[in-house]
Amino acid sequence: MTTFALLFTLSAIGISETVYLIRTRIAAEQPVCPIGEGCATVLTSKYSKIFIIPNDILGLLAYMVISFIAALLVIGVEPISLWSLLLKILIGIATLISLFFTYLQWREIRAWCFWCLMSAFTIWLMGLIIILSAVI
Repeated sequence: MTTFALLFTLSAIGISETVYLIRTRIAAEQPVCPIGEGCATVLTSKYSKIFIIPNDILGLLAYMVISFIAALLVIGVEPISLWSLLLKILIGIATLISLFFTYLQWREIRAWCFWCLMSAFTIWLMGLIIILSAVI
């Protein structure tokens, strides 16, 4: 139960991050980049969309689904094992995608986006929680 509550909390943080990025993109504003100056470079690069969908929208959807499934698990909605498996699969896929996007920032774009790294860290922390909960 604690694992799922932590995942729910982290997904709320992820939702906040992506909503900020969506809001600044729609308003055509430069995002505040607390560390470094590469946010705009990364967020406007050719890698900022998968097909025609902006990555921030995909991130928001992923965080919302993680939040929804984690909430179902916290309150104990059946089938628990199915929800748990779906959550693990989604977080696993999100972890791989965030690793790929981090690689793109490093090797292709050659700029670092604070918000993108925060989102990646959030997802990686979720993955670590899933792994540790299976071990403990």
